Amino acid sequence: MIIVNLTQGSEEWFQEKLGKPSASNISKILTNDGKPSKQRMGYLYELAGELITGKREDTYKNPIMEEGNVREDESRKFFELTQNSEVTKVGVVYKDGDKKFLCSPDGLIGNECGLEMKNPLAKTQVKYLLDGKLPEEYFGQVQMSLYVTELPFWWFLSYVPLMKPLLLKVNPDKVYQEALKRELTAFCQELEEIVNKLKKE
Repeated sequence: MIIVNLTQGSEEWFQEKLGKPSASNISKILTNDGKPSKQRMGYLYELAGELITGKREDTYKNPIMEEGNVREDESRKFFELTQNSEVTKVGVVYKDGDKKFLCSPDGLIGNECGLEMKNPLAKTQVKYLLDGKLPEEYFGQVQMSLYVTELPFWWFLSYVPLMKPLLLKVNPDKVYQEALKRELTAFCQELEEIVNKLKKE
């Protein structure tokens, strides 16, 4: 595990992530049942474009997403208080020195585990609480974070003020991670081949 300490959301952070598959986008490569995603080629071309131009496409943030970002510190403090743990903020984490793919956790708790936090709308929190499990849309993100860091488990916190929180302890899914390892290797190799081909022409 290689940690690069940058402020998430800063220009330096975006530059560090440029052209590299990330845990937050793993669903564009691999579905939750371990099959190639229909978004794979589009994501491949997007990252190739970033590597060739050195620039990223601007991503739109709606007011709901902005509100979630504002509440992130509150969520982190809630976790630290209720779990009696100190959360360390990090920028980017790589699995190894090749630095071909990454995750950007909301925090690490020593060498014990990581933390992923979500700050959804109240109606979404109701759904999450009734389901009582890790939301499907974040399964891949948490599993890739576990794969990259090789930590034994991950905390998932969905937090909305004045509502019951959803706090779950997530363990590695070995079957999914085997598929993840295979698909990430193939994806990164294909990405490199595309970039090399287009740079020569």
